[in-house]
Amino acid sequence: MKTRFEILLIFLLTAGLISCSNVQSSSETRNEEQNAIKMNTINTDTATFAAGCFWCVEEQLKQLKGVENVISGYTGGKLKNPTYNEVCSGLTGHTEACNVIFNPEIITYDELLAAFFQTHDPTQLNRQGNDVGTQYRSAIFYHNEEQKKLADYYIQKLNEEEVYTSPIVTEVSPYSVFYEAEEYHQDYYENNSQKPYCQMVIKPKLDKFRKVFKEKLKK
Repeated sequence: MKTRFEILLIFLLTAGLISCSNVQSSSETRNEEQNAIKMNTINTDTATFAAGCFWCVEEQLKQLKGVENVISGYTGGKLKNPTYNEVCSGLTGHTEACNVIFNPEIITYDELLAAFFQTHDPTQLNRQGNDVGTQYRSAIFYHNEEQKKLADYYIQKLNEEEVYTSPIVTEVSPYSVFYEAEEYHQDYYENNSQKPYCQMVIKPKLDKFRKVFKEKLKK
């Protein structure tokens, strides 16, 4: 018997627009400084997602084939150059987010949307589990109109199909400034896998994610 997440994945991947977008970023987006970090791939694009603690989101999305890099950071607020402690106060307007650098010839934006909805519960307003505050809100920050169109489309379809028992509250907003988080936040699970939070919170989510996307994982 398929789990709710497997049903969700099948729905997203067959909703009608999959594999037909192959979204290409603008030259401005491709030239963003954070997109160039550690990247040698020529044809890359960027997706920006917020889905609770960025430690969890980063580790899940970096498992996927075609994802070249995942950068944890802060976006969506007005404070310049925020620190982690400032964002955690919930007063900056920023949310913990991830810039996902991907090769659209290997993985499409549609497939990343499917992965995004798997990483968290998009019906929880300004929280994920015990992490509470606007800094943990569910959000998609689109880089172009095609990404906005796809994000709005899937949210509408998921609500219409009542895939979740409550309405999706995911924010869809234009991408603006993305502030890369402090170095110790990058590859957090990889570097701290034995810590209690990693074992009790991140690992169960990661195991479930890998099961659902087993055909899409890096070898």
